[in-house]
Amino acid sequence: MKAPVLLLIGPTASGKTAAALELAERFNAEIVSVDSALVYRDMNIGTAKPSADEKARVPHHLIDLIDPTERYSVAQFLHDAMAAIRDIQSRGGMPLLVGGTMLYANALLVGMSDVPPTDESIRAQVNAEIASHGIEALHAKLRTVDPETAERLPPADAQRIGRAYEVFLQTGQPLSSMQSKRKCALSDVAHFVIRWLPQDRAWLHARCEERLRTMFDAGFVDEVTLLTTKYSLTPDMSSMRCVGYRQVLDVLQGRAPENEMFDRALFATRQLAKRQLTWLRSLPGEIVYCDAADAVARAAALVRERLR
Repeated sequence: MKAPVLLLIGPTASGKTAAALELAERFNAEIVSVDSALVYRDMNIGTAKPSADEKARVPHHLIDLIDPTERYSVAQFLHDAMAAIRDIQSRGGMPLLVGGTMLYANALLVGMSDVPPTDESIRAQVNAEIASHGIEALHAKLRTVDPETAERLPPADAQRIGRAYEVFLQTGQPLSSMQSKRKCALSDVAHFVIRWLPQDRAWLHARCEERLRTMFDAGFVDEVTLLTTKYSLTPDMSSMRCVGYRQVLDVLQGRAPENEMFDRALFATRQLAKRQLTWLRSLPGEIVYCDAADAVARAAALVRERLR
């Protein structure tokens, strides 16, 4: 009998990594990353990537897959995650999916629509239209072909408005109609979910600041500087939209003052945590309060109960 899939999903800086390592060692599990930042090579400090020692303790999957100049879609994540799950189960192990990228978690648990991959020629066409006429004009055009999506998106959200219009140009169908036809990746796989949530948001805010200071002390700015020498990076790349990297890159490329770097990164980190918490409340699964002293023990008890 195959071991079920365990998902440990929580916000940034909530102690997921330490908890996952302990659970993996207790239950013969291998960790599958559910983190869109960990797929990038050479982005180590700012992503809190597992150390060599941690990877030696427990096998990890879906880390260091692509260069920072490349793109990694939700569809590609689902393909890779399901392949890792099958591989781990074939060897008698338990897949432990851990992370805080809620689009990935939502695709696994709720489903994703059959939206096609980006067509780069259409993306270039849409970007040129935004550059020429502005995002407000494109938002108005989106309202005529996909009013439901247009209503949902803020008028200044260039990334998502552009993507929605790309989908319409590529398929002739509104994104909203495609998103209503969802496919749940884990629908035929035994799984259970632990939502790793704080009771006290101030506790999480303090941890966000503590972890960010640790990253800066560990040479985060130097890491981003080296990335800019190795790769041709622009702020619109998916990798550079990762929290912290964008704020450091803005300073290095002259778009923001150096004395605001840390505060901007901290604000972005806390905003990310806020969005993650909002997502988590809508996902299915058991809740374990990560700021409780016995959080890992409670999570382990849930796993044992499920394995009976």
